Amino acid sequence: MRSPLADRMRPQSLTDVVGQKHILGEGKVLYNIINSGEIPNMIFYGPSGTGKTTVANIAAKKANKPLYKLNATNASVSDIKAMLQEAESMLGAEGVILYLDEIQNFNKKQQQSLLECIENGRVTLIASTTENPYFYIYNAILSRSTVFEFYGVETEDIMHALARAKDSLSEDFPIILEEEAAEHIAQSACGDVRKALNSLEVAVLACVPDENQNMVVNLELAEAVTMKKAFRHDRDGDSHYDVLSAFQKSVRGSDPDAALHYLSRLVNAGDLQSICRRILVMAAEDIGLAYPNAIVITKACVDAALQLGFPEARIPLAEAVIMLATAPKSNSAICAIDDALYDVQSGNMGEIPPHLKDAHYGGAQKLGHGSGYKYPHSYPNHYVKQQYLPDTLVGKTYYKYGENKLEQQTANYWNEIKKRK
Repeated sequence: MRSPLADRMRPQSLTDVVGQKHILGEGKVLYNIINSGEIPNMIFYGPSGTGKTTVANIAAKKANKPLYKLNATNASVSDIKAMLQEAESMLGAEGVILYLDEIQNFNKKQQQSLLECIENGRVTLIASTTENPYFYIYNAILSRSTVFEFYGVETEDIMHALARAKDSLSEDFPIILEEEAAEHIAQSACGDVRKALNSLEVAVLACVPDENQNMVVNLELAEAVTMKKAFRHDRDGDSHYDVLSAFQKSVRGSDPDAALHYLSRLVNAGDLQSICRRILVMAAEDIGLAYPNAIVITKACVDAALQLGFPEARIPLAEAVIMLATAPKSNSAICAIDDALYDVQSGNMGEIPPHLKDAHYGGAQKLGHGSGYKYPHSYPNHYVKQQYLPDTLVGKTYYKYGENKLEQQTANYWNEIKKRK
């Protein structure tokens, strides 16, 4: 009996791993560590099907050490002890790599049982978890390990994996994987390469050769095996940007119901990255200084969504979108920076006033740098009047306080302080 396609197609080198370019791209930290052959204790954190086990296999191969695998969902302390005894009897000082999957399922005592063997170097631990390691992994393990976060794999990268895998599925008939079908399978996998490969395998098994003796995986078949209707959402076409535009304008217009409708379209398309990027932009561009904490809350929701992946990611995303849509609005920050950029890009800059220039080096005094600078913290209310803009821009106003309550309170505060001078 053949093993599942995902196992047969498991990459044997880092260059074949799809996604994770932030840590596995050429020259990146984990890429360099693995290629050095000197493997430290590591924790791989991220959603299922993103390459954690694959990378552990490649790391063990590069280190030229045996790889022992345990799954924390059913392993016990006695299993760890048995593994250590076997490793010591066979290899002695050479050491082994232990890949412990789903380490978050080990309790504190079970995790502590690993400490002695990873401290003396007999065992190099590579643990994987789908949960935040800083919440679920014992501090003593964390302090001895380096955490690497794996992200859900982008649709385009999953499509590359599908294209590479399709030819290994049938020895009798050529397989034609239509682009729409490949994109649907990739999107439906929500960043999980294993899930996408399993769907492709099922689709091929369900195929019947056509009159040309080709096994054609079309969109209809892809929908059937993923149990999900294709959503017409072209990430590179006008419809994609139309949805994003309507999404942001609904939030800007303080209509939470419309905002949730367009969010649902993006969620249904599995477009997590676009959603996260756009709501962070909205928090700064459309809510801004009317409610400065909006971007903090939005960032927390984005982080949660990226860690959870779909379908659960929809919950913190909805929380952020409702908060943004119902929050007070201000575009004072984007207007201010764009006005300032216009002057800089037009060459309207002028010379930095001498009293603001760096005075922390020998000879600065002779140049007059820093001379006459007044340190605001030495004055009442931490304010003193002095020139900050270049001479050519004195009197220029970039930031105009918004009409919302918070910015008006700030304006009144500074008007009162500056009147006293």
